[in-house]
Amino acid sequence: MEKTKLKLLIKDETFLQHPFVLTLVLVFGLVMMDPFHLGPLSAHEFRPVKHDIAPYHKVMKNWPRDNMSRLALYGKSEFNNQVFGPESLEFDNMGRGPYTGLADGRVVRWMGEELGWETFAVVTSNWTEKLCFRGNDSTTAKQWKHEKTCGRPLGLRFDKESGDLYIADAYYGLLVVGPNGGLATSLATHVEGKPILFANDLDIHRNGSIFFTDTSKRYNRVAHFFILLEGEATGRLLRYDPPTKTTHVVLDGLAFPNGVQFSEDQSFLLFTETTNCRLMKFWLEGPRSGSVELLADLPGFPDNVRMNGKGQFWVAIDCCRTPAQEVLSHNPWLRNIYFRLPIRMSLLARTMGMRMYTVISLLNDKGEVLEVLEDREGEVMQLVSEVREEQGKLWIGTVAHNHIATLSYP
Repeated sequence: MEKTKLKLLIKDETFLQHPFVLTLVLVFGLVMMDPFHLGPLSAHEFRPVKHDIAPYHKVMKNWPRDNMSRLALYGKSEFNNQVFGPESLEFDNMGRGPYTGLADGRVVRWMGEELGWETFAVVTSNWTEKLCFRGNDSTTAKQWKHEKTCGRPLGLRFDKESGDLYIADAYYGLLVVGPNGGLATSLATHVEGKPILFANDLDIHRNGSIFFTDTSKRYNRVAHFFILLEGEATGRLLRYDPPTKTTHVVLDGLAFPNGVQFSEDQSFLLFTETTNCRLMKFWLEGPRSGSVELLADLPGFPDNVRMNGKGQFWVAIDCCRTPAQEVLSHNPWLRNIYFRLPIRMSLLARTMGMRMYTVISLLNDKGEVLEVLEDREGEVMQLVSEVREEQGKLWIGTVAHNHIATLSYP
């Protein structure tokens, strides 16, 4: 018996001393430690976790496709190089607009063909044209180091009665500006004594409360890619109450909470979880009040959700998920190795088959898909952040590019 154990021990040691195995162990160790800081995450404390995402084949098998790519076929690219990363689109109570928040920190308003775009509001007194305005470069990494100073207005909503515009700014939290614009007033920058790191989108309840998302407790907007890569779920749904000027946590532990939209009767609120590729329903009234349920699993990564005049919901989706991405989602240890390889992040993403394109989808309050419009080649819109149905058109925003897309609808 002892001889058998000894032979096995010798055999195991011989195996470990094999040049190929030894090389593999050393390479693995170097990848994990990355002593030469060659990997894309070398300067980052990367902590991937398993997250809750529906099976790829189940979702893709049942999702309707737009084989004609009608958004590309009938859509129109407008305001090229006039607006920079127009994330959210809004119209005031007089029908003027669109208003949109830009990557250079401004909220701007369309004044018609003769006057064009004008600056309507800024979110901080730190804003100066010299520091913040970079034109077409505003949506590139050249702006990132200035975002904390200049602001990055994302979700926009008008209070139709007062005419006030509420703004979710990625760095300055929740703000409001009057009907005449100007410097916005800060409403909420902290909750429970801790800073709001990544205010993203909002909607206004009929009682005046503002519900808004804080995408992560760990990462700000510039580092948003790490939220997706790690699968971390520290995001929150928050509520600001104007009478008491207090902010409260409504839901916690969310995986990249993003767009927010009340239902027509405001009995529930919808929000997107970008990391988990899904649309969620939070009940505000009735027997299920306070509970959360899945409304729809989506084929890609959703951003904002907006209601049309019929009580239906447009969801902006950067499409599509891939089988490789699902494998990494369920295996954090594999993700930890893969994204530490000394290869550019863009190449790692491409190897996973991730080539994003725009899908916009219309769903009812039961999660049934009523319409799907695609632009598979990015001819009109490559990456999408919001779809707003207004004035017989779909107005389509993008956080990443310098134009707005429109499509006559229906």
